[in-house]
Amino acid sequence: MTNLVDRFQEYSTWRFALSQEIRRYGDWLKDNQFSDATIESRLNRLQERLADDKLTIAFVAEFSRGKSELINAIFFADYGRRILPSSAGRTTMCPTELMYDASLPSSIRLLPIETRARHATTAEYKQYPEEWQAFPLDTTSGDGMLEALRRVSETKIVSVDEAKAYSLFDEQDPDQLAQVSPDGSIEISRWRHAIINFPHPLLEQGLVILDTPGLNAIGTEPELTLSLIPSAHAVLFVLAADTGVTKSDIEVWREHISANRQDGRMVVLNKIDSMWDELKTPEEIESEITRQVTSCGAVLGLEASHIFPVSAQKGLVGKVNHDDKLLQRSRLPVLETALSNDLIPAKQDIVRSQVEQEIHALVHSTQNILDARSRNIIEQLHELKGLRGKNQNVVEHMVARVQNEKSEFDKSLLRLQAIRAVFARLTNDLFTTLGMEALRTEVRRTRESMINSKFSFGDRGLRGTMDGFFINIRSNLEKSGRISAEIMDMMTAMYKKFSEEHGLILAKPIAFSNLKYLKEIDRIEKVYQQQFSGLTILTREKLPLTQKFFESIATRVKETFDVANRDVESWLKAIMAPMEAQVREHQLQLRRRLDSIKRIQEASDTLESRIDELEEFQGNIEQQTATVLELAQRIDHVLAAELDNTFSLADIAVA
Repeated sequence: MTNLVDRFQEYSTWRFALSQEIRRYGDWLKDNQFSDATIESRLNRLQERLADDKLTIAFVAEFSRGKSELINAIFFADYGRRILPSSAGRTTMCPTELMYDASLPSSIRLLPIETRARHATTAEYKQYPEEWQAFPLDTTSGDGMLEALRRVSETKIVSVDEAKAYSLFDEQDPDQLAQVSPDGSIEISRWRHAIINFPHPLLEQGLVILDTPGLNAIGTEPELTLSLIPSAHAVLFVLAADTGVTKSDIEVWREHISANRQDGRMVVLNKIDSMWDELKTPEEIESEITRQVTSCGAVLGLEASHIFPVSAQKGLVGKVNHDDKLLQRSRLPVLETALSNDLIPAKQDIVRSQVEQEIHALVHSTQNILDARSRNIIEQLHELKGLRGKNQNVVEHMVARVQNEKSEFDKSLLRLQAIRAVFARLTNDLFTTLGMEALRTEVRRTRESMINSKFSFGDRGLRGTMDGFFINIRSNLEKSGRISAEIMDMMTAMYKKFSEEHGLILAKPIAFSNLKYLKEIDRIEKVYQQQFSGLTILTREKLPLTQKFFESIATRVKETFDVANRDVESWLKAIMAPMEAQVREHQLQLRRRLDSIKRIQEASDTLESRIDELEEFQGNIEQQTATVLELAQRIDHVLAAELDNTFSLADIAVA
């Protein structure tokens, strides 16, 4: 087992332990009546996020760079042979995802290329299994799996017109024109997308491997450019040592990889075994590899430390034959160590940050309720102990004081009702600008304008309409930001007022930021500017251009707004929940105080027995406070755990 495999298993163990501690905390809240629908929803979402957490590694390259062989060498050497087809020429004809979904049988699912003629994305088609062709995988047979997976490489011969209908042929591209046969036909992939589902140990734990075709496929399948590649936690860009950086390599790197972000992006200089010349000394071979690494770094604008020379083929052979000397010479372990040291801890930090913020807010809310209960018990004890030896008039005066306090709080509740009404109005305004219906309206308006446009440029032309689409959705996001800030200001003022007037312990609510959605729109617009340049608009027909815009750009915008809507819904619940919980608790304690004093006034209960009862309650609260602290410490202990080569559940167990 490689360091990468070990580290990923450690990460999965950490994730499982964290989920268990959160479940323990949630069960305690439920058993002790501290939970409600909002808290349960937030905890369930945390649990689902941990259970569904995926770590995606994308392999990107032009064809014949040894990309599939590299995947075989890193992840599937334990099978004792190649799992993904790897031979001379092009083997990956369509984007291929390797993953595991326990609800589905081991299979390879293939989306026919004909679906490109419809106005739907691959992500949408994933919701309709009947659109895919599924073939079973016999995971007990390496030969059987290899034979089944060869289907990814299948092609078909179609006419140029049919290729155009699938947006797979561009008459302006001389390379594509050269591929047209004398009878006017051209070879294309039989499939648009492949999903390979089988229970490999790493895939079971949440690893997703994305194997992509070359530049032409990346350009024609917008989801790769806008979603799958940018969202991958690591992108391995594979070059061939014998060719160096070609023109198409540079195009893939600049337009589809480095343009999005730099972190988690690595360059693999594969096939260094082509430099293993028996007539050269080891020093000469090393010098030649170093020169090639330096040259690639200069062209790509990368430091040499980010470029990893390897031989995937020799690394695979070394693993299969247990030839450690050959494996080390392939340098594959160096790449695997870099992946394990950079990728997985970075992913852990992201999950840690997300969970930490949410769970600390929930723990803080529980502690505030316990503090409020403790404070109320102390006040009641002080009041009741002060009644020892006092006459009936003092008791009546105390009843009147608590009734007055309850009356004042009831008046505050009326103000709270007014705040709830304003909150509801602002929430409605927020979803009017940010909601999916507003986006659908904007998409419809843009589509109609593009179809009815008679010009390529100008405010009323195709380009002006597409530019206007971005202006309008950015305006909606900015409006939603102002509304969320207004909600934040209103709730902050209400939190402060209730804290000052009634002693409620309410920390300042967490603000909502739409910066990451604006940044994502900026990124999508940048891709739009690249894909819909002036030349493209002038040379492409209006209908295919409109179709491409909505298949790629508008669809990705919709996904961004969908995430923003889910996030803002969670925030709206979270910002109101602490106030609601504290108000309910304060109401309950006021009723209990009043009832306690009235019972003493009416001589239906003795003063001393009531004091004893409250002191017992106080002891219970102290015990509950200690338990919450212990549960929070257990979660923090797991959150703080770092991964290393000896990591196990025992390392994060808390006695």
